[in-house]
Amino acid sequence: MTVEEAKIDRLQLFLLILLFELGTAIVIPLGTDAGRDAWLAVLLGTLGGVVLFFVYYQLFLFYPDQVFSSYVQSIAGKLAGGIIAYVYILYFLYTTARDLRVFGEFLLSSFYPETPLFIINALMIVVIMYAAKNGIEVIARTGELNVFLLYLIAIFGIVLLFFSNAIDFHQLKPFLENGFFPVLKSAFTEILYMPFGEAVVFAFIFPYLNRRKGGRMIGICALLFSGLSIALTTAVNLCTLGMTAMKNTPFPLLATIKEIEVMEFLQRLDVIFLISLFIGAFFKIAIYFYASVIAIADFFRLDSHRRAVYPIGVVTLIVSMMIASNYPEHIRQGLKWETPYLHLPLQVVVPVLLLLFAFWKNRNNKKIRKTPSG
Repeated sequence: MTVEEAKIDRLQLFLLILLFELGTAIVIPLGTDAGRDAWLAVLLGTLGGVVLFFVYYQLFLFYPDQVFSSYVQSIAGKLAGGIIAYVYILYFLYTTARDLRVFGEFLLSSFYPETPLFIINALMIVVIMYAAKNGIEVIARTGELNVFLLYLIAIFGIVLLFFSNAIDFHQLKPFLENGFFPVLKSAFTEILYMPFGEAVVFAFIFPYLNRRKGGRMIGICALLFSGLSIALTTAVNLCTLGMTAMKNTPFPLLATIKEIEVMEFLQRLDVIFLISLFIGAFFKIAIYFYASVIAIADFFRLDSHRRAVYPIGVVTLIVSMMIASNYPEHIRQGLKWETPYLHLPLQVVVPVLLLLFAFWKNRNNKKIRKTPSG
């Protein structure tokens, strides 16, 4: 049984996945190892993410009334499944704290250099806790309001860049300058895991879908749409800044927006970046935080997920401050060991193995032998 008595519809699931995938991916440099073909690496990473999403959703269809932390014990057994569930709880908590730290560092370095990082992170986590306490329905309805604002800002920004004569499509040439291998490497060693493999967190959201039929296709469409959006953002950054500048700036979207200047009147539109950052970061952190709370409530058999919100919020805030001494160290940690030791096993290896075991355990079940609809 689910922890919270709540339901979301398929449109809300689409928007939650879309906003989650955009998250901070639209403001940081992605695929820069692929050079001018970074946008292509994003598209290939998206296709890999679609395959992983199929795995996550197929697992859910075997156990549609349970969240991940419950059905993993049905698949792997009480002991092994309990250990796996506990590892995922720690993984989600760590990633929540890490994304909170990234959000704070963004604001600190770009807008509020004199504000203590603790204050920025604390304000954000308070908003996140309020949203999580009110449940997935409130988060989903908030997504309905914010997605249109985010894309309106994006269209407005691209139009202004054209009027500013800041976009040079020649920056995308030559195509495949260094061959196809750097594109493949960037797509499947970086972009596949961040942001697309992070959709594993929705294993805790799927049970709240009011109608399972069509849910898989909705999720795949959301991933494809988010991938196209990130690829377009990457291409615009490349056309505006050039490869060298984009690779050397921590926030290429902010640098791109700073290039807007229409008739020496319309300029300094950093607020566009700030709004985009806040919307993306809010949904990325909120969904990770909500999944952490739901996982803990389910694992420890709490009568309500609300009981876990405040303690987990405090822990997340503390960990976000202790996770690294500064932003460069924070980035180095992620590049050095997150992908091989966290993302690869928990986003790819474990879900694939669980799906194989689920097929094996249910091979004689006549109801499940036929592929579940979704």
